[in-house]
Amino acid sequence: MTLYHFGNCLAISYIPYYLTYKYTGLSEYGAFWKCVQTIIIYALTQLCKMLVLATFFPVPIHDEFEAEGVLRQSTFGLEFLKVSVDLMDLVGIYFALARIPGRGHSKILAAAIGWGAAELIFTRFLVLWVGAKGVEFDWKFMQMSLESNIALVQHITTTALVWLWTRHDLKHTFVPLVSALLVVSIFKNLMIESIGTHLGIGTWSQLFGKAIITILAGLFTIRVYVTVP
Repeated sequence: MTLYHFGNCLAISYIPYYLTYKYTGLSEYGAFWKCVQTIIIYALTQLCKMLVLATFFPVPIHDEFEAEGVLRQSTFGLEFLKVSVDLMDLVGIYFALARIPGRGHSKILAAAIGWGAAELIFTRFLVLWVGAKGVEFDWKFMQMSLESNIALVQHITTTALVWLWTRHDLKHTFVPLVSALLVVSIFKNLMIESIGTHLGIGTWSQLFGKAIITILAGLFTIRVYVTVP
């Protein structure tokens, strides 16, 4: 039964990436090795992020008598600074796009699928392998699998935003919107989880909130994308 649960979680996590790669025409463009290059760039970017986090954001030591409110505030501030390191992901996506020749949509999809697949492999596979095969069924692994689908849409959106931000023919009226959406893409999860913890919102509701914000960001991105010649 646990193996069946693991198979379900794995299918929900990985099949959307395969279907996106197959039915968006990337397989016809021979974009497989471009995706592999993006996976390598992702790994190097994460290595740089870990070095920055280990150097500038060591694990804080809190006094056991420290007030709870002060502790929560300082923890949020530290997490905010840590998440800000994810801005390096935008740089990594930029280099991934620069390494991929072709038209805009093929570059965006190849870089996004490669980046998302790398994140899925490096951050979720081992957790699912160890956790979803446990003795007891736990919904958190199903939530993690569903969140990977939301992440796929977010990666495509973020990659498209990076591509738009580098375009010289992007209308100046859209530059603030593109910049704001990039910031939202970085800090979205932290803000939703912080609000959810503070207000006692359940994990399913938080997941739904992430999906709604991701869809809205994607729609705004499409609106801007169609204006670029």
